[in-house]
Amino acid sequence: MSPTVGELRNEIRQSVDRFERPESTGFTKESIAAVCEAFDRDVGDGRLPPKSEMRAAIRQAVGGLDDDPDAADRPFRKAELEAIAAALDDK
Repeated sequence: MSPTVGELRNEIRQSVDRFERPESTGFTKESIAAVCEAFDRDVGDGRLPPKSEMRAAIRQAVGGLDDDPDAADRPFRKAELEAIAAALDDK
């Protein structure tokens, strides 16, 4: 059985040393920033950029994900989460 979206998010959170969430919730800005840093994407010093910018950087780092600019305005879909988790496992 394939993992749920919540399980995939938690797998990604654990891969970047963030806390697992008991319920299926979206990523916080801090979690997305940690994923960016895992892929050597700069999130800057101080104030974090918008989630959409960080999601776009992650999509670019992983490759093969939807490059549509509108995709950055929505949360990651299951297939994207699977690709991100696999890319983090390969690091």
